[in-house]
Amino acid sequence: MNTLSGKTLFITGASRGIGRAIALRAARDGANIAIASKSAVANPKLPGTIHSVAAEVEAASGRALPLKCDIREEEEVRAAVAATVDMFGGIDILVNNASAIWLKPTLETPMKRYDLMQQVNARGSFLCAQACLPYLLQAPNPHILSLAPPLNLDPKWWAPHTAYTLAKMGMSFVTLGLAAEFGPQGVAVNALWPRTVIATDAINMIPGVEAAQCRTPEIVADAAHAILVRSSDGFHGHFLIDDDVLFAAGVNDFAQYAVDPTQHLLPDLFLTDSQLPKKHR
Repeated sequence: MNTLSGKTLFITGASRGIGRAIALRAARDGANIAIASKSAVANPKLPGTIHSVAAEVEAASGRALPLKCDIREEEEVRAAVAATVDMFGGIDILVNNASAIWLKPTLETPMKRYDLMQQVNARGSFLCAQACLPYLLQAPNPHILSLAPPLNLDPKWWAPHTAYTLAKMGMSFVTLGLAAEFGPQGVAVNALWPRTVIATDAINMIPGVEAAQCRTPEIVADAAHAILVRSSDGFHGHFLIDDDVLFAAGVNDFAQYAVDPTQHLLPDLFLTDSQLPKKHR
């Protein structure tokens, strides 16, 4: 299988950034996209809504269902999943993309921020998986793909922003557990993480990062596509890096993904020295 034509994807946080890019890549195959996000009204500070992305999906040959959904709220998630099944007849793929970020040390982290990250990142991913799994288990080639980093307990990633690291690694541990539980039942449960920082609105939260030193969301979208067209049988529990996935798929031109190919790329968070950007990429 090399296409997502006719497949139904439930994508969280799909109103902008990486989630939007994944939706549009799948739409070019003719996929059905449930766009689950809180952003239903345009915000000049954060461009993109579920409705604007729905229009883009349909212009790209996909079918779209915009869903105003806060993944912290169980009833909203279950209602959004039910609406997706009602419209498209099932769910083939869950993409856990929604995430909250706050890169501050402990004494600069209000508990409101701490709670938000825990509720969105790990709990939200778990809830969306729980709601989608009854339908995924009936799908012919089911996938759960979470935008989460490789597991890393190095204190250098914990000391500067314990709350965020805990929340983000929480998504990774949810992936690990679901993969062990549902992989043997035929569901491909995996995680995907960018090797470099990606030029989204989130870079405004990372000190010292300029968009020119980033790659575009399309590299993650193309990598996600390469993962999601794979057979789900026996493919679970992997923590994948975007350009490794694409390199294995035959992509050699990574300059096409750079915001500015002349600039040095910045590695993303949570990667070990062996996972830093490679010169040939």
